[in-house]
Formats: sequence, structure tokens, C-alpha cells
Amino acid sequence: MSKTSLPAPDHTAGLREALLAAAFTADGLLDRLGAAAYAALARSETVPALRATRGVSPLDTLVRLFLLQRPVPREQARAALPLEECVQDGWVSVEDGLVRATVDVRPYGGPDGEDWFIVSDLGCAVGGAGGIGSHEEGVVLGVGGASTTLAGVTVRTPVASALDLGTGSGIQALHAAQHATRVTATDLNPRALECTRLTLALSGAAPADLREGSLFEPVGTETFDLIVSNPPFVISPGARLTYRDGGMGGDDLCRTLVQQAGGHLNEGGYAQFLANWQHVEGEEWQDRLRSWVPAGCDAWIVQREVQDVTQYAELWLRDSGDHRGDPEAYAERYEAWLDEFEARGTTSVGFGWITLRRSAAAAAGRPSIVVEEWPHAVQQPLGRAVEDHFARQDYLRDQDDAALLAGHFTLAAEVVQEQVGLPGAEDPEHVVLRQHRGMMRATKVDAVGAGFAGVCDGSLPAGRILDAIAQLMSEDPVLLRDRTPQAIRLLVEEGFLEPVQAPRPGAVPPAPSA
Repeated sequence: MSKTSLPAPDHTAGLREALLAAAFTADGLLDRLGAAAYAALARSETVPALRATRGVSPLDTLVRLFLLQRPVPREQARAALPLEECVQDGWVSVEDGLVRATVDVRPYGGPDGEDWFIVSDLGCAVGGAGGIGSHEEGVVLGVGGASTTLAGVTVRTPVASALDLGTGSGIQALHAAQHATRVTATDLNPRALECTRLTLALSGAAPADLREGSLFEPVGTETFDLIVSNPPFVISPGARLTYRDGGMGGDDLCRTLVQQAGGHLNEGGYAQFLANWQHVEGEEWQDRLRSWVPAGCDAWIVQREVQDVTQYAELWLRDSGDHRGDPEAYAERYEAWLDEFEARGTTSVGFGWITLRRSAAAAAGRPSIVVEEWPHAVQQPLGRAVEDHFARQDYLRDQDDAALLAGHFTLAAEVVQEQVGLPGAEDPEHVVLRQHRGMMRATKVDAVGAGFAGVCDGSLPAGRILDAIAQLMSEDPVLLRDRTPQAIRLLVEEGFLEPVQAPRPGAVPPAPSA
């Protein structure tokens, strides 16, 4: 791991052209290395990639130089790069006929096939050649799983203004630059701002407005249409490492970030974060998070993972390389983490996504706040699913039971029905509706729910469908109408049913079946 002066961005266009010409891209790496060696890089294992790049092609040279951080002969580097300009700007150094990279340059594929490059400090590419371990203060990490998760969850509608708070190596700012007219990126670490400048320039993206400072201090009272942040959310004793430790007690940094975000959102704007939160003895974690939501905002908070305090401490002690050092020092730091958790009554730590949306209904005292646990697989990207979630909340907020029964619905795309029961049984023990996109939820339904969902094509109001089902099942239609709206509400809330406009008069609906 190394922290030297960062390159100047003067000749990034020429460097980008050389990288693309050599196929030093996400797709090019997969083709050159093969699936096994490519996957090994994500596990911080470099030997397969070294074996695959024994040749002298420009791509082999660039992989060894920037990805594996190995020295290469001057003439090989000259064949792959505009070497004089790269030395002049500080991308590489030359000594004894060998060329060495001064920063990590990592290919990254954009959502629409863009060829991007993420610039970070040597040895700090998360899950990359250098891996994580014993970072000195102030270094800038590359793209990791948390970064890509946040990028995939973020709403991507075109906006006038976006803020990447705590930009790091600039991955969120790079994504935002594709759909925001103006991007502001902030960080407490001035080195991170320079890495972001290089990432944007080398990726061919528009420059961002870069500002140094903590939390929302650099933007004053400005407001934005989109705020994203992958903050230093680790709950730790002290603030030893800027890139991960928030410097506030417990989960106060994440709480403060969420609570302050509401005042910096325009109407209809989104703020999206990754966060850790404490599970405190005697307190429901859902209630703790609901208390974070600022006035005037709706919220969708999803807990993806929970670790007990020992697992959590061990994870982040390994992250900083403490497990490789003096055993006594490791034990002392481990004790300090456990002391911190014990003092705060923390039993475990949750990790997940927090999305806020500023809305008129929330400002009027009718916020929609959904806090849930969903540790199961999802289909990224989820930005559209996030938008759809809040659209459904808007709809349901204004629908009483009578309005739901008068509403028209369609079954969402890629929803299938599964029947579970003993082989040969006449009727299933239960029926499950399962999504194959977005959150990929599954929910049990009874025979009425299954029949209702199956016939929903937008042509008939819900009440008329229930009347037909009641007739087929010899049930009292009044009682069925009374007990079913809550089930319809749940199917809409979780995205199995989608409300639609009523069909034009004169349309001929299909006959329902149970």
C-alpha cells in the first residue's frame, strides 16, 4: 500500500484512449484473464491473473502495471501507454528501466455498457489485487461491494442536481454524472476529491463541483434532487480510519446524516444511503430507525444483514489488518470494541439501505415509513423498484377499502404461482406468489387471493372480481368484500399487483375464474 502525490489530470484523454485501445476494460479483462482468474481477483488472489498475463501485449502490460501493481519494462510500458505524458503527470514512475504505477486504475463497466476507470490508492482496491489491510490514514479506497450495492439501488431518473456526500474514489459521482445536470461531490479527505477528479476525467465524464468538508457543511443550505452517500458507517471505538470510521459514538453519524438530509432535498427528491445501526437491548430496532426519519420525508429502510457484536468486531479488525500484527495488540483492540458495545447496550449491528423521499403528503403529516428485514436475494439494479415502491405508497395512502374495491389492478410482470402440498393431494396446502425481478418477494395467499390475482388484467374493478369469485366458491359476497381489502392492500404494497386506470366505457372484460 502506498500513498504518494496523485497524478495531474492534464492528459487524461490520451491515457483513456490508450486504455481503450488495449481493451483494458471490464469486458476486455474477462476475455483476457478468463472467468476463473477474473473471479480470483475479486477474492484478492493475484496468482491466476499473473499467470494469464505473462505475454507482452499492451493489455498484459496494463493489467500487471495498474491492476496487479507489478513493475514492467520501460519498452513494454511505452508500447501500451503515452509514457512520457504519464510520467510527466505522475501516473507512473520510472527507475532502473522499470515502470511502476503510482495509483490503482481499475476498469469498471457502467450500467449501459460504458467503459469507466476508477482511480484509488495502491493496495486499496476493495476485493482487488491489493485487497484490504492495514491502511494508513487518509488513503482512498477503490470500488467495493458496498459501492456497487448503493449504485444499483439508486434511483436513476434524470435530475437537475445530485450530491455525492463522502465521494471517496468517485464511483457514485460518476454514476450521477450520467443523469444529473449538475453533480456536487464532497469529502472530508481532500485526497478523495482529487481521486474523484481523476476518476471522472479518465472515464470521460463531466467534471463535478468538488468540495471539502464533513457531512452537509460544504453545501450550506443548498438543496438537491438526489443525494447519495456510502458514508464511513462502521460503529467502532474511536475514529482510527477515516475511510470507514465515522468519528461519532455508536451509529450517530448515520443517524445525523439521515436526519439532516431532509432539509437538503427538493420536493420529490431522493436521498439514498448505506448504513449500520445498533440493535440495543430493550429497544426495537425498527423503532430506532423510524426515529431517524426527518419530518417531511417518506422512508423505505431495508435491513439486509445482522451480525452479533463479536462477528462485527472481528470483521472490521480483519479489514484493518489487525489480525496480522501483535496478538496482544489485537486482543486489546478487540476488548475495546466489546467494551464500546457493552457500554451502549448493543447486542448486534444491522446493515442495510435507507431511502428518503421528500413529499407533500409527508410534509402534511402523512408520511409513509416502511422498515423491514429482507436478507434474501434481489435483482440489481433496483432503482426502478425503489421508485415503484414509493409510487405504490402514494396510491395506497389515498385509498380506503371502498376505493380499493373500486380500483382496477393487473398482475405484475414475472409473478408466478407455486402450489405446495403432498403429492397426489386434491388441494395444495398453500399457494405462494413469487416475483422474479426487483425484490423477488414471495407471499402466501389463500384460494381467493390466488384466484383474484390470476384474473387481474385491469378490465374489472376489484369488487366485481370478488363477487364473481364468491359466486364460484359459494361464499357470501358481502363478507368476502369485507375481509379482502387488507389482502389486496398487501399485494399492492409488495408489488404483486399494480393499480391501473379504469378501462374506457364499452370495453368487454374477460370472464373471471377462480
